[in-house]
Amino acid sequence: MNFSMIVYILGWILNFEALFMIIPLAAAILFRDNTILSILLTMGICAAIGLPITRKKPKESTLHSRDGYVIVSLSWITLSAFGALPFVFSGAIPNYIDALFETVSGFTTTGASILSNVEAVPRSLLIWRSFTHWVGGMGVLVFIMAFLPLSGGQNMHIMKAESPGPSVSKLVPRIKTTALLLYAIYFVLTAIEFILLLFGGMTVFDALNTSFATAGTGGFSVKNNGLAAYSETVRAIVTVFMILFSLNFNIYFLIFSKKFKDAFRVSEIWYYLAIISAATGFITFNIKGMFPSTRDAFGNAIFTVSSIISSTGFTAVDFNLWPEISRTILVLLMFIGACAGSTGGGIKVYRIVILFKSMGKELHTLIHPKQVKKIRIDSHEIEHEVIRSVNVFMVCFILVFVISLLCISFEDYDMVTNFTAVATTINNIGPGLELVGPTSNFAFFSPFSKLVLIFDMLAGRLELFPMLLLFAPVTWKK
Repeated sequence: MNFSMIVYILGWILNFEALFMIIPLAAAILFRDNTILSILLTMGICAAIGLPITRKKPKESTLHSRDGYVIVSLSWITLSAFGALPFVFSGAIPNYIDALFETVSGFTTTGASILSNVEAVPRSLLIWRSFTHWVGGMGVLVFIMAFLPLSGGQNMHIMKAESPGPSVSKLVPRIKTTALLLYAIYFVLTAIEFILLLFGGMTVFDALNTSFATAGTGGFSVKNNGLAAYSETVRAIVTVFMILFSLNFNIYFLIFSKKFKDAFRVSEIWYYLAIISAATGFITFNIKGMFPSTRDAFGNAIFTVSSIISSTGFTAVDFNLWPEISRTILVLLMFIGACAGSTGGGIKVYRIVILFKSMGKELHTLIHPKQVKKIRIDSHEIEHEVIRSVNVFMVCFILVFVISLLCISFEDYDMVTNFTAVATTINNIGPGLELVGPTSNFAFFSPFSKLVLIFDMLAGRLELFPMLLLFAPVTWKK
């Protein structure tokens, strides 16, 4: 374990967080909020710790696989722990556990909130709250890797540990170039959505926050009633971009490289779009009696389905009041999640496809035990390592889910509330059902339950393994 390099990179995390604070600071000055000192104090603390640590790079800079996992998990914890300070110092969220919950929810792009009156929060902190979505969406370390003086092999260990999906590949030979390309695509899509939202009638402030939240598939809104406060045009634009940001970003790179055939041969996006279409069609039929017209029912159905499966978590209607079958479908979509290599959460469509193909292979083997059958996706043979990783991931996912559910059940809330609270945090969705529904929040949970859900948000965003390895004694042995 290279502790000196781990501390060195954590120092850079704090330096970058101090730089990130420039955005809410500029907003505080522009809007004349009373949060300027709180933000400056946080910047000073981050820089005071980070700058001395990063003055000199350790002589031994080699990083191994477990170093990458530890760096990623500790970086996200550090980023969230210090990112919560402006809320506490300003008094917007005086309780540190609540502020940490809100900040972790932001960086992990979960969108679950403890705030009952969002519009009462200073606008500079709302900008910071939404910006955490944007930073966390593509991955903090993916961004920082473009600037840290590390060799490509070491960067790859970090990228694998942070990037969502069962397997990670470089878009181009250099990892730094890959990181820059990913963020260039991310930035361009965010800018396009921002411009379209302005044309849709949003103010600059609302459009900026909504673009940040959509890009990171996070779902924090600056209005108490979410996107219900805006026009159908705005919701249609957001719906399209929720889907775009939840697709595998490799597709955009292939399109950028003019490899259109390769881009549209990726079967995962067709499975994903098919699931959205089927769920939207069924729910529209199921809820059409609750709305003035089928068009209204369809608009609310496709918005909600896209919001849930992409793990964005924006709300425009109280789906907690929908029929039981529609609510059940939404819960299932929480678990399926977005595409691998996107900013979305959940188990990921790619894993679901592998699991079904593995099940088909096993059933085939029972009938033809001597026949060798390979699992293929898009004409590519899936390596045994990837299949094993998916199987282990599912076991860990179920284990963490069950333990978390047991932990928060001591508070004696109803089963649907507890189940969906864990489901929505570990899958980085945001709203759940019943007491954590789209018109409610997570403030009523005890500090202990909030810490459990904070762990779930971090574990879900980092695909479980980086967080679980922190508790494995073998991780810390030399």
